[in-house]
Amino acid sequence: MGIFATLSPYLNRRVGLNGSMYLMLFIIGVATILRGFYSHYVALFISAVFIGIAIAVIGPLLSAMIKQNFPERSTSVIGVYSFGMGVGSTLGAGLTTVFFHQTGSYPFALSIWAVLSVVGIVFWRLSIKGKVRLKQKEKSEPAKLKPVSISPWRPKKAWLFLLFFGLQASSFFCIITWVVPIATDANMTLGQASGLLSLMTTIQIVLNLIFPIIYERFPKRTFWLLLFLVMGLIAIGFLWTGEPTFMWISAFFMGIPLAGLFPIALLFPLDETETADETNAWTAMMQTGGYIIAGVLPLFIALIYDWTGNHHYTLFIFAMLFSTMILLTFMIGDREKKVAQQ
Repeated sequence: MGIFATLSPYLNRRVGLNGSMYLMLFIIGVATILRGFYSHYVALFISAVFIGIAIAVIGPLLSAMIKQNFPERSTSVIGVYSFGMGVGSTLGAGLTTVFFHQTGSYPFALSIWAVLSVVGIVFWRLSIKGKVRLKQKEKSEPAKLKPVSISPWRPKKAWLFLLFFGLQASSFFCIITWVVPIATDANMTLGQASGLLSLMTTIQIVLNLIFPIIYERFPKRTFWLLLFLVMGLIAIGFLWTGEPTFMWISAFFMGIPLAGLFPIALLFPLDETETADETNAWTAMMQTGGYIIAGVLPLFIALIYDWTGNHHYTLFIFAMLFSTMILLTFMIGDREKKVAQQ
């Protein structure tokens, strides 16, 4: 998802938004359904690669489409987007287990999700008519005064966005991956530890839809980011105690930053750019580096734990992630004036 996000602007210019979306949804559907016929490790790995590429391309395209079609309500629509991702991923993980228990076939439980690719194609067809391309330049803007688009690889702010997105994605993947092992190491049962994760993700899903609506009315990005990050540090402190009561409180508190950070990170390129094509390029750049960072850090934590056998180091890394994001928040600053103009 990180490496291939850079394909998004290229495909948009070559085959357009519609063509790119249909192609990527088709790839996801084919790669998913093949898991029902070929379930060995190599097949699963190859299908994961193609699904990852397709998701990498779709993400920036959706952000750009939101910028172009909903310029005045982009914050709320990003909320719907992130809410859908949260609900979909949670239901997918839970229902896959249900399908497996009902059929006794793990390949079927994995491949049945290809149906959603068909549903996605149908709904995309109903939602968007005609040949759609992302706008590259405002008509009223003199060509000599400003270039067609601003490369995201040059501005310092784009790199700050990349780092922040990478760290918030890393915090999400690391916490979701390691909260259960941390809890079981603290003598909680597997059922109790799974309950912590369920509480955390439930709060995240609900607030994923609520927070962007609040952002639209109170658009101070810095305030919200600092609030979420401080709450995250408090949650890590509670988790560090190893006391069951405090760990339940930690799960509640941690669900809040996990819900709030992702939508704001998605809004960074929309706030900074003026056209949908620029939004596509900036989002692709941000997610390229961001998901590469997010892919490495959970593995890094695993290596540290293998070496030390102590999850105190894991929690220290969590705290460093949130602390670094606080620093980046001050460096990025607010974009509330630009949001108000949209």
